[in-house]
Amino acid sequence: MTSTRSAAELLARASSRERVTPADARSGAVFERIVVGPDGYFVKHLGFASDWVMRATGDDVCRQYLIWQAGIMDRFPDCIDHAVVAMDLDRAGDEAVLTIVMRDIGGFLVPPGDAIVPAGQHAGFISHMAALSSAFWGWDDHIGLTTMAQRIRFFAPDTIAAELTAAQVPTAIAAAAAGWRALPGRSPLLARLARLVHDRPEVITGPLSGTPGTFLAGDWKMGNLGTHPDGRTILLDWALPGAGPACWDLCWYLALNQARLPEPKEAAISRFRAALEHHGIGTGSWWHQQLDLCLIGIMATFGWEKALGDPAELTWWEEAAAAAAARQHIPVPG
Repeated sequence: MTSTRSAAELLARASSRERVTPADARSGAVFERIVVGPDGYFVKHLGFASDWVMRATGDDVCRQYLIWQAGIMDRFPDCIDHAVVAMDLDRAGDEAVLTIVMRDIGGFLVPPGDAIVPAGQHAGFISHMAALSSAFWGWDDHIGLTTMAQRIRFFAPDTIAAELTAAQVPTAIAAAAAGWRALPGRSPLLARLARLVHDRPEVITGPLSGTPGTFLAGDWKMGNLGTHPDGRTILLDWALPGAGPACWDLCWYLALNQARLPEPKEAAISRFRAALEHHGIGTGSWWHQQLDLCLIGIMATFGWEKALGDPAELTWWEEAAAAAAARQHIPVPG
């Protein structure tokens, strides 16, 4: 396998290039599969004009490229494989296009669908999420990555309004708009809580800033995950990197992967806390506050998704967020 860090060099040396559309692709990026010598690679091309995730999160600096250039990805623990071998940022005129080249590890990714993942694989994801968090414990963002307010307001109605006017509305954006419309009828409490946090994200981000922070990968969904035969976790798609609370990545994982979890959410939460402790991170003084705030914040991000899904899942999050708001003295508007 080549050790080059130039995407342009790899593409120039490719003996074959094939346009592909991954089953879980949602952002509007363009994908290719290439062959260079004996090695296969997966290529992703994206830019602000084509990628709605970048626009919705205010990413006009190509945050993935920033963490690559800053060497942050080189500091990941050995149990995490990001698969990236090269990134180039081409600033042509007003548009910056990022090209990411990854080793082709598709055969080890979690298969698409709603099948429950093996218990051991899930346990590995949780353990390695904690390992990544502990490796960057206390890390601060000095390079302009995703903020907590941007995470919380990712799908806020006013954030996605411009995307709804596109000739081809992204599937996730259309679903979010429908979900926010449906949420007041299915869970008035979650709808009011989400509106409060959208209007005043500091209700969550303020107290969260008083709890420990780390580097966040930002998108621990099954479509971005896999497992090598040696047990290492494959973690792809670095569109939402930044500083924040470890419990945010955990709650994101719980919210987006609910159909595929082999154990109850409460067990996964306890598993993550125990894994942090195993890595030497004491959790006694801050855990409950940070978890509560992240449970509330993640519903400001994905309450719409719960409004479109299973009633039992919606009820779980409604009860969890309501209890968290009560414990953290966050008044839910009437």
